[in-house]
Amino acid sequence: MLSSAKIAPLPTFPLLINFCMSALGFFAALKLIPAFKDHFISARLYGMDLNKTSKKEIPESQGVISGTVFLIILFCFIPVPFLGCFVEEQCQGFPHNEFVQLIGALLAICCMIFLGFADDVLNLRWRHKLLLPTMASLPLLMVYFTNFGNTVIVVPKPFRALLGLHLDLGILYYVYMGMLAVFCTNAINILAGINGIESGQALFISGSIIVFNLVELSGDFKDDHVFSLYFMIPFFFTTLALFYHNWYPSSVFVGDTFCYFAGMTFAVVGILGHFSKTMLLFFIPQVLNFLYSLPQLFHVVPCPRHRLPRLNPETGKLGMSYSKFKRKDLSKLGDLILKVPSVSIMNISKTFFLSLSL
Repeated sequence: MLSSAKIAPLPTFPLLINFCMSALGFFAALKLIPAFKDHFISARLYGMDLNKTSKKEIPESQGVISGTVFLIILFCFIPVPFLGCFVEEQCQGFPHNEFVQLIGALLAICCMIFLGFADDVLNLRWRHKLLLPTMASLPLLMVYFTNFGNTVIVVPKPFRALLGLHLDLGILYYVYMGMLAVFCTNAINILAGINGIESGQALFISGSIIVFNLVELSGDFKDDHVFSLYFMIPFFFTTLALFYHNWYPSSVFVGDTFCYFAGMTFAVVGILGHFSKTMLLFFIPQVLNFLYSLPQLFHVVPCPRHRLPRLNPETGKLGMSYSKFKRKDLSKLGDLILKVPSVSIMNISKTFFLSLSL
């Protein structure tokens, strides 16, 4: 028996306005980034491309321009989803929860852009890089607490016999969401150092989320995915403009500002759009890179400078980077970590050659 409840229509007009504003933002960012290059260089916000033979000054922190254009688009877009409430006959009651959700999300992203730019200027330590996203995620967690407050999760099938179908995590769920914001911002920052890789991975993830949201518009949680599209469409277009200038040979560097801005934007739509676990699926390469990088990040084994590929001046191509050390100087944990990959590679090689000989 079909439900008599009236299904809310898809907000086509706000999405169309959002798309048009995002397209304009693309052309604006495309022109603004090269226009401000000299301003950043004169402010000594520039660097040298270690993967190039030429030592040309390249402006850094250009993520602040794409982030600013993104914020301007969404600031102008704020009244659009609520236009029906400006006409008294069409308004059944102002959706205060949705409005607070939109403003809280923008506040978290705005804070992260500011803190990311501060990191670029002040060159903060890694422990600060972990603290800043935590502070910026507090408005986001407060919005979730006041609007939803649901901390119950569906237990994966292998663990249902032990934990049941549902499990209330309570305060641990907020800890998880805070850690998600920290992970998203730093995961993009860790997988970096090659022309276009920061903006490229963010562009790919945002495009994947947009496709996922569009597919889910016909489902039961349409409003959550519409909310995500309001953020992902402008982010995709502004990042596309930045990617154009950041792609090889890069004329600008995105800086930590963009990594923080991108990560917080993904965390916002994942948390408030209620698909944080699905969001992590789009971060599988970043998760693997993070796990692989842990021994170096915690100085268990020596780490080459920034873990960048090394330029071969004779061929003009990139090769592996190395770190020289004596194995006897490593701790027991460091020695064990080095043994595990070598043993695994040997076993895989033996299995491969045995299969060829059969």
